[in-house]
Amino acid sequence: MNNDSEKEILNIIQNSQFATVEDLSRQLYISAATVRRKLSILQEKGLISRTHGGAKINDGNNFFASFSLRAHQNSLEKKKIALAAIKFIKNGDLVFIDGSTSAFFIAEYLSEFTDIMVVTNGIDTLSLLSKNKIKAYSTGGVISDSNRSALVGQIAQNTISSMHADVAFFSAHSVNKNGEIYDIFEQENYLRLCMMANATKKIFLCDSTKFDTTSPFRLCSMKDVDYIVSNHDIDDYFQEDYSNKIITI
Repeated sequence: MNNDSEKEILNIIQNSQFATVEDLSRQLYISAATVRRKLSILQEKGLISRTHGGAKINDGNNFFASFSLRAHQNSLEKKKIALAAIKFIKNGDLVFIDGSTSAFFIAEYLSEFTDIMVVTNGIDTLSLLSKNKIKAYSTGGVISDSNRSALVGQIAQNTISSMHADVAFFSAHSVNKNGEIYDIFEQENYLRLCMMANATKKIFLCDSTKFDTTSPFRLCSMKDVDYIVSNHDIDDYFQEDYSNKIITI
């Protein structure tokens, strides 16, 4: 059993909000003992809460899912998007990566480049960059109240404003047919705008969950980005023609 089995268990629990050990064992064709062991691992990661006879998604009674949980959602799509997006990077570049789970996967594939530097406000992203021995700078700042895996605030914005990146990778929670991009984390939008203002190329990473959803805080318009990389067929999605900006994997 590997991490894929943990993701399968997590997906089942997420879809039904609760699953018993017997349900998981039957659906995945594995023993109850193996299911219990995997549930213990997921609980240690903070992704689920064990209950009598089963498990439920651990949202901490909070509206916002944890970074670890969000990173597991559509992870294969996000990895494919990241692989397509890194084609905008060249050796020696300085790269901005925001604190989103979509941009997090960019950090997995940077080892193939030389003399690259990364600036990010993502705490988990910094850890992954360190593991992959990529030269990385933290924006500094304060930990976001609403997203404990991101650094925000004036210090972080000042750091970004003092640099210029060759490319900035960012994501957001939703995009509508008018080409307006929104997010649920207001403070992170301020930092994303700094990244966009101080980067030559602005790349919006957008998996299929971002479309036809709503979020409270406007970030920018499709007119403000250079490219959108998505796994979703969006050639005819927007009311305006953004075909020259769309990269579909």
